[in-house]
Amino acid sequence: MTRHSCPCGLPHAYEACCGRFHSGAAAAPTAEALMRSRYCAFVRGDAGYLLRTWHPRTRPARLELDPGMRWIGLEILGTSEGSAFHSTGTVEFRASHRGGSLHERSRFERVDGAWVYVDGDFPA
Repeated sequence: MTRHSCPCGLPHAYEACCGRFHSGAAAAPTAEALMRSRYCAFVRGDAGYLLRTWHPRTRPARLELDPGMRWIGLEILGTSEGSAFHSTGTVEFRASHRGGSLHERSRFERVDGAWVYVDGDFPA
């Protein structure tokens, strides 16, 4: 990963990748793109974006991110549905941080045409 590449792991500059979703200039076109942009928001400490892209039904009232958490990599393990032709989707991923990793199968839905995170479970 080059110094200017997006934290989500794709070989694009942040501004041309997740940065355009964070700024509101574009909406994530797939559940996987939203999941990558949410990982990137965790890396950058952007709680506002995380809350904006959380389903109203499951969104917490507030989100406090740990400023000491250092996310160091994202691996997409699998996807199901979640394209422009679907209303729901699932993305399974492993997000690594200093000291360990988080393995989650996240569920996404479209609300008013935009992908949002619903919830997730943690496969054994």
